[in-house]
Amino acid sequence: MPDAPPSSDACTSQQSVSSSSRRAKWCCASAGPRAGTSVAGERDGNVGMCTFEFALAVEIFGLKRPELGVPWYDFSVCAVERGPLRAIGGVTILARQGLRSLGRAGTVVVPGWRDLDRPPPRALVAALRRAHARGARLVSICSGAFVLAAGLLDGKRATTHWRYTTRFAERFPRIQLVPDVLYVDEGQLLTSAGSAAGLDLCMHLVRRDYGAAVANQVARRLVIAPHRQGGQAQFVPEPVPPAEEGSPLAPVLDWSLRNLREPISVRRLARRAGMSERTFCRRFDAHLGTSPARWLIGQRVIAAQRLLETTPLPIEAIADRTGMGTAANLRHHFRAQIRTTPQQYRRAFRGD
Repeated sequence: MPDAPPSSDACTSQQSVSSSSRRAKWCCASAGPRAGTSVAGERDGNVGMCTFEFALAVEIFGLKRPELGVPWYDFSVCAVERGPLRAIGGVTILARQGLRSLGRAGTVVVPGWRDLDRPPPRALVAALRRAHARGARLVSICSGAFVLAAGLLDGKRATTHWRYTTRFAERFPRIQLVPDVLYVDEGQLLTSAGSAAGLDLCMHLVRRDYGAAVANQVARRLVIAPHRQGGQAQFVPEPVPPAEEGSPLAPVLDWSLRNLREPISVRRLARRAGMSERTFCRRFDAHLGTSPARWLIGQRVIAAQRLLETTPLPIEAIADRTGMGTAANLRHHFRAQIRTTPQQYRRAFRGD
């Protein structure tokens, strides 16, 4: 089966790179590019290799899957540095291959980066550029985008973990950051958001290489949803900055979260805070960086997410419980913020 044609769809470390390779089956013959993961960890300092992100690549590309009846990926791990590599969680990894193995890889996965304030080694960047020049796919998970950003992503769209988007945009203005999606597929260059979004991107590659039927079998074995669209927003709500001690906003926010089902106007909130509407809105924006109305909608969407994940309630009932009023209103705001419908969101979390 030949490689799927390159696409440009917005879909959704530690010194570490992973390299895995696929045997493409075509006319009963074995052919096609190698794909691989190479990993480089940290021997000194306080930060190690991203264990979870690395494990995602191993699970998807490195685990043998004879039940699928297709030639699976040839997987190997390579490192920038020799010797044992310290990973987060108190474990060490010993990679048997160095960067030369990237010369044989058809897909290279960078599963995170050990320190965002330290640039990747020149040898690693040069090896990735050579792999890209000869046609290999380069894939990053989470903070691994900071490695690919070293001259490979200029003029392209890319994403990373929502915690790092501001720093990424400031450091790499030539890259078109897409901050709120699970992953971005630019054909030869693919980047994912944080942590579990890397699993979505890896499954996207499986689907691209082997089709939906094989990808669905892999998903069932992993006990995950077969497919989450990359353009779907990251499932991480923006954190609410803690209110200053004694701030009149704190009890107002708490009351709002306990009473989302009720009609809540800005006037009502301002009265509870003992302020004029104008002063309340100004203080609210200063503390939370948004307006009261937008914050309320966001909190109602988050509440709807939790009900979709944990209850069988119909959409109309969820709209009522969260203060959205109607199912149509809930669908509108849900799609605007989460980039998917409530029904699709529920199916994804249930694995239907």
